[in-house]
Amino acid sequence: MDDCSLDEFRRRWQEELAQAQAPRKRRRPEAAERWARRPENEMNDVPFFDIQLPYELAINIFQYLDRKELGRCAQVSKTWKVIAEDEVLWYRLCQQEGHLPDSSISDYSCWKLIFQECRAKEHMLRTNWKNRKGAVSELEHIPDAVLCDVHSHDGVVIAGYTSGDVRVWDTRTWDYVAPFLESEDEEDEPGMQPNVSFVRINSSLAVAAYEDGFLNIWDLRTGKYPVHRFEHDARIQALALSQDDATVATASAFDVVMLSPSEEGYWQIAAEFEVPKLVQYLEIVPETGRYPVAVAAAGDLMYLLKAEDSARTLLYAHGPPVTCLDVSANQVAFGVQGLGWVYEGSKILVYSLEAGRRLLKLGNVLRDFTCVNLSDSPPNLMVSGNMDGRVRIHDLRSGNIALSLSAHQLGVSAVQMDDWKIVSGGEEGLVSVWDYRTNQKLWEVYSGHPVQHISFSSHSLITANVPYQTVMRNVDLDSFTTHRRHRGLIRAYEFAVDQLAFQSPLPVCRSSCDAMATHYYDLALAFPYNHV
Repeated sequence: MDDCSLDEFRRRWQEELAQAQAPRKRRRPEAAERWARRPENEMNDVPFFDIQLPYELAINIFQYLDRKELGRCAQVSKTWKVIAEDEVLWYRLCQQEGHLPDSSISDYSCWKLIFQECRAKEHMLRTNWKNRKGAVSELEHIPDAVLCDVHSHDGVVIAGYTSGDVRVWDTRTWDYVAPFLESEDEEDEPGMQPNVSFVRINSSLAVAAYEDGFLNIWDLRTGKYPVHRFEHDARIQALALSQDDATVATASAFDVVMLSPSEEGYWQIAAEFEVPKLVQYLEIVPETGRYPVAVAAAGDLMYLLKAEDSARTLLYAHGPPVTCLDVSANQVAFGVQGLGWVYEGSKILVYSLEAGRRLLKLGNVLRDFTCVNLSDSPPNLMVSGNMDGRVRIHDLRSGNIALSLSAHQLGVSAVQMDDWKIVSGGEEGLVSVWDYRTNQKLWEVYSGHPVQHISFSSHSLITANVPYQTVMRNVDLDSFTTHRRHRGLIRAYEFAVDQLAFQSPLPVCRSSCDAMATHYYDLALAFPYNHV
């Protein structure tokens, strides 16, 4: 064969070989394209080691994994990565950790990204809390009036004054104008009503009790005039408002009255009880359904009051007097005085509301417990304050004291905790923030009056310094100076902003008086003591 014939043979052989291989090359992109177009959640079988499982069963297995374990599983194979990034799993993680609790799975297209953003925001808030980075403002006071009582709910603050005025602020929106809640009597001039004894607020109602035995109830959704006015024959000694429904409980003399609206919206007496002693502490049990339930402490007696059948159940009797009280959905915790003459210290008793029996006896200290917080504490934990100035964390599973902090020079007047920090207030006027995991004080703020109210969320903090004396003093002094020294103070902190206190314009909560510039400080600096 000559050279020309050999070249011709090679050319033809290459063409035939190329034609034979062409269909095979075309089939590969088509198969890859079909696999790419196939939805990831349409996989029927998932390889689990040496067996094949349905996709739904694989999701049920992966739902028991946390975020770190899901991340490790996503690195095993492409199939496991598809399962580990399924929207159902990350939506469930968001719900378990409390992120966007009111949302549904169809609200967002990528729940893994939403989870990461929520975690980043949570880390930023925690860092701001620790470094005192954010905005602080003093809520505008009423001239020529002394602060009597303060309460808050979800960032909405209510305050009552010696002038009879009741005021509400919404610290969630700083452009909100704080209105006065008017009395029903048109003949009463502003500032001429009796002193306010107690104030309470929830998401829809505001309640104020006055020294003359009157009670005003406002619906925050309808206006500034009360929707109901109730009168007792004597001074109201205790006031309670349900946090999840429209139920009000009052204690006056030896009577406890529960008020709630009917189906038509008219307020009525739901139940009335008579107790043999004066009631000092009164709380409404949350999540009780249609019929409200209250817990009342009268000296050395503790009653469970049920509106359904007007039943009065005696929980605790003929022991040391009760010094503080708090309730959750199924338990009640209260402090009792110690009996020094028999070497028995003060304790906190925890009772089951369903069984009506004592579950735990906590602590055994020399001084009396002044405050206890059961409803806001993490599961199986409870925080308390004592006259000895110490804040204690109680383990409800073992009954032991998990942590004891020397927080204040005088007694502890208010305390609250979450999963990593404690905020406490003392009789000397000091507000302290602690990281109880490291037993370290983060920062503190001082004012000249006892701290009577503390309420915080993940991004905000409300504190109120309420004086014991309600008599007006030094009225000839500057209004702002007199207010700071003798009339009480309400502060609102916001940690969800990355700006300093003096850079944050909060016009509503700033005082209307011409305050000195030195009263507004960078939160990153130490707050000065009040030398005005």
